[in-house]
Amino acid sequence: MDIRTLKDIENIEGKKVLLRVDFNVPMNKTTGEIEDDTRITEALPTIKFLSEKGAKTIIMSHLGRPDGIVKEELRLTKIRQHLSKLLNKPVKKLDEILSEKVKEEVAKMKNGEIILLENIRFRKEEEQCEPNFTKELASLGEIFVNDAFGTAHRKHASTAGLADYLPAYAGLLMEKEIIQLSKVLDEIPAKPITMIFGGAKIDTKIGVIKHFLDKADYFLIGGGLANTFLFAKNINIGESLCEKDKADIAKEIIEKLNSKTDALNLPVDAVVAKELSNETQAQEVAIESLPDGMKIFDIGTKTAEKFSEIIKKSGTIIWNGPLGVYEYKPFLNGTKLIAETISNHKCVSIIGGGDTADCIKKLGIASEKFTHISTGGGACIEFLSGDKLPGIEILRK
Repeated sequence: MDIRTLKDIENIEGKKVLLRVDFNVPMNKTTGEIEDDTRITEALPTIKFLSEKGAKTIIMSHLGRPDGIVKEELRLTKIRQHLSKLLNKPVKKLDEILSEKVKEEVAKMKNGEIILLENIRFRKEEEQCEPNFTKELASLGEIFVNDAFGTAHRKHASTAGLADYLPAYAGLLMEKEIIQLSKVLDEIPAKPITMIFGGAKIDTKIGVIKHFLDKADYFLIGGGLANTFLFAKNINIGESLCEKDKADIAKEIIEKLNSKTDALNLPVDAVVAKELSNETQAQEVAIESLPDGMKIFDIGTKTAEKFSEIIKKSGTIIWNGPLGVYEYKPFLNGTKLIAETISNHKCVSIIGGGDTADCIKKLGIASEKFTHISTGGGACIEFLSGDKLPGIEILRK
C-alpha cells in the first residue's frame, strides 16, 4: 500500500502538526488510573520524532464514549500526566478542543512543544465529521498526521475529515500496522493458515471469516462466539451468551466449511458455572452435556489441547478475541493455554488488538513472542477483511 509517511514531510521544523492518536486506554473506574498504557507507548516514537524535528505538535485523542457530552471521568488529565512522564518532557493539556484560548495557546507554541487537546469526542461534531467543525479544527494546524490505527475504520473529523483541508501523513505506528497486516493480505502466507476467533459477537468478525473461507486451513472458534455456532448446530447452550438472531450466518459458515476436512473446530468441552465471579464453583463438562442452570464461560481442557495441536502445525496464525471470560480466574485457562502455545511456536502470528492484547499483557507474555500485536481490534478485523478504512484511504499517495 503506497501511503504518505513522516519521511515524505518536507521542512517540518516550526510547522503546526495536528496529530491524531488513540489514547483510548483502560482506566480504573475507582481510582481513574491507567491500567494498560500500551496504546500510549506505541505512539511515543511518532510524538518524539515530531518534537525532535522541531514541529509544534497538537495531539488529539478520544477516551471512552462520551457521545458529545463533557464527562469529567473521561477527561484526558491522567493521560497528559502519564504521557509527560513517559516523554520526560512537559505536555500542556488544554481543557477544551476549540476556543479562543486554544487558538491563543497554539499560536504561542515554540518549536518542539507539545499540546494535548481535551477528549475530542466531547464534541458531537467529531463523530459526525461535521464540515464546519472539521474546518475549524484544521485551522489549528498546517499538517495532519494520523497515528490512530485503532480508529482508522471510523470516518470522524479527526481521523479522516482533516485530510480535506490539510496534507495528511501516516505516523510511525500507523505505518507499522499497515505494513504488518498487509503482509497477510498481499503476500502468500506460510501454510497452514489458522484463524482463531473468540469474543462475543459474530457480526464484527463475519467479514474476515468470509474473506479467509477459501484461504485459511483451520478455523478455531471459542468464547461467546462459539455459542452461536453451537446453537446453530442445535446443541443445548442453556442461557449462555449467544447471538441467536445470527444463527443463520453461523449455519452458512458451517455449511461452507463442512466441505473442507477438519476446517471448522468448535469446543468439545467447556468450563461452566452458574455465575461469573472469581469465587464461583466452576466445572468442566462435555459440550453436549450442559447441566441445568449452568452457563458456558470458557473452552475446556480437551478443546484447548485440540486447538493447541492445530496451532503447533500452523505456519500463519491470526487471532482475534479471547476464548473465555478471561477477566475471571476460573475462566482464564483456555485463553492462557492458547496464548502460550502460539508464543512458543515459530510461525507468523498476528494478534487482533483489544481484549486479546490486554489478556496477553495480563498473562505476562512478552509481545516479542508474537509477530505483531495490533493496537486496533475492529480496525484490524476490517483491514484483514479487505475493507477500505477511511483513516487509511486518506493517506494514499
